Amino acid sequence: MPLLFILFFFTLLISVSVYFSRSDALREGIVTVGSIVMMVLDVAFCAWAFGAAGYGDGYLSYFLPETAAVNAFNHVIMAGEIFLFLLITVLSIKHGKWYCILLSFIGTAPVLWLDLTGRAVENAPMLKIDSLTILMFLVVGLVGGLICIYSNGYLHDYHHHHTDVEKRPWFFQSMLFLFLTAMYGLISSDNMSWMFFFWEITSTISFLLIGYTRKEEAVTNSFRALWMNLLGGFGFTVAILYSAFVYQNGSLMELISMSEAKAGIVIPVACLAFAAFTKSAQMPFSRWLLGAMVAPTPSSALLHSATMVKAGVYLLIRISPLMTGNLAGVMVTTIGGFTFFAASLLAISQSDGKKVLAYSTISNLGLITACSGVGEPAATWAAIMLLLFHAVSKSLMFLCVGAVENATGSRDIEDMHGLIVKMPKMAFVMTVAICGMFLAPFGMLVAKWAALKAYIDSNNVLLVIFLVFGSATTMFYWGKWLGKLFAVLHQSETLRDIIHKSEWYVMYMLTALVITLCATFPFLGQIFIQPMLSMEFGVQVGQIISSDDVRVMLMMLIMIALMPVLGLFLLLNRKEKMTMSYMAGANAGDDRHFVDAFGGIRPSYLSNWYMDEMFGEKKILIPSLCVAAAFVVVLMILAIGGAIR
Repeated sequence: MPLLFILFFFTLLISVSVYFSRSDALREGIVTVGSIVMMVLDVAFCAWAFGAAGYGDGYLSYFLPETAAVNAFNHVIMAGEIFLFLLITVLSIKHGKWYCILLSFIGTAPVLWLDLTGRAVENAPMLKIDSLTILMFLVVGLVGGLICIYSNGYLHDYHHHHTDVEKRPWFFQSMLFLFLTAMYGLISSDNMSWMFFFWEITSTISFLLIGYTRKEEAVTNSFRALWMNLLGGFGFTVAILYSAFVYQNGSLMELISMSEAKAGIVIPVACLAFAAFTKSAQMPFSRWLLGAMVAPTPSSALLHSATMVKAGVYLLIRISPLMTGNLAGVMVTTIGGFTFFAASLLAISQSDGKKVLAYSTISNLGLITACSGVGEPAATWAAIMLLLFHAVSKSLMFLCVGAVENATGSRDIEDMHGLIVKMPKMAFVMTVAICGMFLAPFGMLVAKWAALKAYIDSNNVLLVIFLVFGSATTMFYWGKWLGKLFAVLHQSETLRDIIHKSEWYVMYMLTALVITLCATFPFLGQIFIQPMLSMEFGVQVGQIISSDDVRVMLMMLIMIALMPVLGLFLLLNRKEKMTMSYMAGANAGDDRHFVDAFGGIRPSYLSNWYMDEMFGEKKILIPSLCVAAAFVVVLMILAIGGAIR
């Protein structure tokens, strides 16, 4: 366990060091070396924790009895909560956002009151490390460390292209490391008050990074993210208060161990689920994540794709055993399934690369949410797998889009036409990332396969419909993007590679992680996930994806790989004559221009179909948010009202 504290405080130390480093060379050196050391410590801790718990033995829990150090840390947490409230108050007054002060107060004050009056329950383990915690540590440490290294080169180019933005890379990178520190605290905490403190830190850092440019749009979007996450924090507070006064319990582990039939258990579960909805940008709270895309790409990749938004679904996975067959589970599956389907429809109509990734992230978080709400081991297995594969693949996609934007000046998918010729290495990396999102045997499809089986076994027809149609639309927008990379016009030219080597190293390593996850997911399921699920659900969980399923997926991958090879055989010994495209007899001679009816030369262009008139934001976004809001209100009332009655 000392390794955990070393990792936590080392990451915090790097954050402080970066903040006070105004020299670019010194700061970038601290970021690079610090990230590497952090990743090594992260892997070392995970290896130690796995060995200490023992294969299949469950978890390590630590009570941390009252000592001077623990009491001091409790006081640090209370001081931190007060500081966060004051920071939000000052910034809210500055920008006239008074409602954020109220939301921060009603979320923070009750928890502080519990601590100050001695009513906080601390007779249970403060920390819990199990295989899910270990997997989350690997995601946070490895993906987070790589993104921090990537930010060195990215921020240099970002401020070169955005001269109207005040150059504050020291602040941006410091917040990245502080965020990683908070995530380490959140995923290792079992005490709900401790978890709430780190939960609120992640919300505040997200708010600060979204508003990094200090432009009007960024400030507006940052406060939208803040108030929505503070609203979820209030739900977390209600769960803490109810557990403390009704069950004399402050531990998430003890809450999970309680019988589902225990009177009122659905109340804290529904409140925690509500908090998770806001953190993971589920409808109707999804607009804050769309607005977060104004922030520089590393924050989109780290906070708003790989880690912060995963904190919400991580909490849902933790409490999944408590959602079996009750209205809290119905609420979670309904909101998650609907979000998956609606967000995937909205992604079809987008051509801005980051906006497609934002809607795709919301959609996939919805699928993870729906799996968690089923309350069955197979569905929870699928949720964990989806979390892992999505974190790596989507963070890689965000970094690719950021690099392309810095290199070409655009992140529009239409401007990525023929990237296989213009930037062949980038096209390869993006292809792996896109395939990781929707092709077999890459993990997202593997997990969807398991989710479909779990939905069918649980007789949840609505979720099956959401999954089938949502997956079809997912394939549509990823297929469009992938096709754009390989659609090549005659005489396309290779662009000069201006992407920093450090950025390439990071993208290559994430590409390798995507492929590694694809090759090792059966091992991950057997060694890490199944023993944890057996312990949490109190039943022996066997193999979720059978060897026959794996063989079918491998056959699908082989057939995909063979298609271009078979195409080459069909073209052997065929004599083809290269001709210009026929443009009503008016080709201007280079396959890129044609002569119009007035004799003028106009450029020709091949564009994807975005169906904005059917699936555009103006058509279905507001109705989708209204439907989701109605679902949340009605199901929360039914769940809590039924428990009280």
